[in-house]
Amino acid sequence: MSAIAIARGVNMPARKVGVVAALVRGRTVSDALTILDHTPRASAVPVRKAVESAKANAIYNHNYKEDGLYIAEISVLSGPSLKRSRSIAHGSFHRILKRTSHIRVVVDGIQRPPKVVKKVEEKQTSVKAKETK
Repeated sequence: MSAIAIARGVNMPARKVGVVAALVRGRTVSDALTILDHTPRASAVPVRKAVESAKANAIYNHNYKEDGLYIAEISVLSGPSLKRSRSIAHGSFHRILKRTSHIRVVVDGIQRPPKVVKKVEEKQTSVKAKETK
């Protein structure tokens, strides 16, 4: 089962965020975070936050190993546009669209085996009890 993180309503157009998302698509999470640290675009910040969130979800919620994580899917969709206006000559105005976007990151990797320490201890104590009888 893959771990997912979604950043909704990022105040940047989907075209600009999509350029940065294409840089890290299909890479390991550690490589992607290094690339995003050194990318000089403003849209690298929300993409980095989404990747870190997906990484945390994979480790804590789905029991994945940190070193085996990779970005299985990253997609950027356009969100709602904020409609604004600006005054121009002769008492007229132009409409300004402040576009937003949604970033969806899917992380996959190798899962750790579940911990079954208590069940093993219970079996050992029952074996010792039988031996003493």
